[in-house]
Amino acid sequence: MPEVESYKQGTPCWVDLSSTDIDVSKRFYGDLFGWELDAMDAGNGMTYFMAKLRGRYVAGMMQQMPDAPEGMPSYWANYIAVDSADEAAQRAEAAGGTILFPPDTVPNGGGRMFFAADPTGAQIGFWEAGSHHGSGIVNEPGTMIWNELQTDDVPKALAFYEAVTGCTSTTAPAGDLQEYTSIVVDGARVGGALKLPIEGLSPFWMTYFSVVDVDATVEQAVAMGGHVISPAFDVPGIGRMAVLMDPAGAAFSIMSGLPE
Repeated sequence: MPEVESYKQGTPCWVDLSSTDIDVSKRFYGDLFGWELDAMDAGNGMTYFMAKLRGRYVAGMMQQMPDAPEGMPSYWANYIAVDSADEAAQRAEAAGGTILFPPDTVPNGGGRMFFAADPTGAQIGFWEAGSHHGSGIVNEPGTMIWNELQTDDVPKALAFYEAVTGCTSTTAPAGDLQEYTSIVVDGARVGGALKLPIEGLSPFWMTYFSVVDVDATVEQAVAMGGHVISPAFDVPGIGRMAVLMDPAGAAFSIMSGLPE
């Protein structure tokens, strides 16, 4: 079902944007995906914007933190559900990860979270639900449809996520990609992982948003100041997708069709 009331540990549950120009980002995604934005106090003079569709929250965004490293680009962060942020952080360190932001409770009591870098360098958030469990709608136009780790050492990275969350994984041939790894929670495929398709990139998590028409959405995004990283292409048995960059510099993917 597209509407989600809770997430099992190990399942990607939320995405949010750290933007170098939040006003530009609000206009772009509001027009592209039809999001309404609720402003919430994030403490320290910062505002967190919750994107809403059909009365449910589906993503977040905020201005890049003032103490961010100089030249740091805009980016979409992915979050994985955990039952206990504190216990997960201990497992993350034991599994070779680096804690970037220690477990903390968000100001409005929505939950508890921490950020880490996995042993290959990909940054990932972990979310312990409070009043906010994560995206309330998935797999529908304008919402998160897939979350994918792109890294230079898939087995090393997956061993980390399995140790932290108890997820499992399966790897199968995947045509031009040679192979693709699915992240599995209780028998369901909840995310993916593959070897970085472009040399020189740092490992990262890619966010995919569902759209009705990939080609039309690419055209609309470009007209609003976005850029095309990978033109629209088909993946047999999966769907059609494209990789874009928003006007503030954050990369994201769009997709029509449900992931197998």
